Amino acid sequence: MQFQGTKDYVATEDLKIAVNAAVTLERPLLVKGEPGTGKTELAKQVAEALGLRMIEWNVKSTTRAQQGLYEYDAVSRLRDSQLGEERVHEVKNYIKKGKLWEAFEADEKVVLLIDEIDKADIEFPNDLLQELDKMEFHVYETGETIKARHRPVMIITSNNEKELPDAFLRRCFFHYIRFPDAETMKKIVEVHHPHIKPDLLSAALTQFYEIRETQGLKKKPSTSEVIDWLKLLLAEDLSPEDLKRDGANALPKLHGALLKNEQDVHLFERLAFMARRGR
Repeated sequence: MQFQGTKDYVATEDLKIAVNAAVTLERPLLVKGEPGTGKTELAKQVAEALGLRMIEWNVKSTTRAQQGLYEYDAVSRLRDSQLGEERVHEVKNYIKKGKLWEAFEADEKVVLLIDEIDKADIEFPNDLLQELDKMEFHVYETGETIKARHRPVMIITSNNEKELPDAFLRRCFFHYIRFPDAETMKKIVEVHHPHIKPDLLSAALTQFYEIRETQGLKKKPSTSEVIDWLKLLLAEDLSPEDLKRDGANALPKLHGALLKNEQDVHLFERLAFMARRGR
């Protein structure tokens, strides 16, 4: 199994090496990077490239590790016992399988995505250590042990919102997706907008990287946001000349696709004001 990227996903050489190393070592691939750099999409493209089914576990702030294994609905069982339901005698009727269970019992190798693990409580990664190591877990209510039939290709993403425990990190192969340079970004854009004119692409990306490098910016625009912005530029049939900014208007055209909070919009408005005063 070798990942070489796909026609819909531009993978850098170091990213390909990281994916293939994790597959060879049979360790989870922990992927970090700015939001919007394609971490979640990577798992989908790895699944497509390797011809595997993908199982996705989206982590929230309220998610517990146990939910990935299974959940036992004791309340429903108690209610059914009070109503004299026949199904109450079989405890399996009240166990809901989680995403890890689904991946472990699959008849074929799958890609398991644990998305945005850093959103959950700090103990969440620690609570999965045994499952990551042994690829098995115990169901106390039924007394059975669930073992992985095929070790899944596990991809775990993090936006770096909080530090992950060392014991968890030791069990992973780590890769940080650096923000694409201009040449790589051109290749990414051409996948999404293959017919974009070179002069418009060049002018737009020049302005995009200038915006990202602006001092004092609270949230730098991401890869997904520049793709949306270019889609709008194409829909409005704007030319490179239309993108030019002057001292009177420092805000980029259709800036709502790139600037996502009022502080950053005010920053560019202040820059325009200072430029006018400096004339």
